[in-house]
Amino acid sequence: MNLRAPAILLASRHQGETGALARLLTAEHGLIAAYVAGGRGRQMRAVMVPGNRVAVELTSRSANQLPFARLELEHSRAALMTEPLPAAAIQWVCGLSATALPERQAYPDLYEALDALLGAIAVAPSARGWVSGLIAYETMLLRELGYGGGALPDAPDWPAQAALLGILERQLSHYLLAGHKGDVMGARRLLTERLARMG
Repeated sequence: MNLRAPAILLASRHQGETGALARLLTAEHGLIAAYVAGGRGRQMRAVMVPGNRVAVELTSRSANQLPFARLELEHSRAALMTEPLPAAAIQWVCGLSATALPERQAYPDLYEALDALLGAIAVAPSARGWVSGLIAYETMLLRELGYGGGALPDAPDWPAQAALLGILERQLSHYLLAGHKGDVMGARRLLTERLARMG
């Protein structure tokens, strides 16, 4: 695999002394796992933040080998990680996407929707400006992966949106995240608790 594409960094974890394993979402190639040399270093610290949009250059010698990635920051969302509610939302949607999506299957609409949701979280003055986008993204993810039924009812106000978030939380936990070792739903519960303080 050799490619260069825009991507959203969904997750990273330490690998070895200075490297990191990254999970990246691209529009045309789907979810890709790759090794980032120096990913734990001082220069890359600001790049390796979930939600950041990056340009990724991937190279691998064989189909069985984990590709090597070189990342260049295109749009940083690192500053949002100091704000509790936006940070919880970003951690949740990135963790959900990294866990639920199969590797190397393209979902261009999900990529665009996730990028738009992250953009809304960055610019909205409060969560009321992006909660409807979160509901739409979670619904779309369920539908794209084959678990979506009919359309959800309109949720014009906060109590209705909170009720829809509860319905979606149960569906995501049951259909997409059941049996996963990592507690991805812990990020959702943290977000739900912080959103509940708005009501």
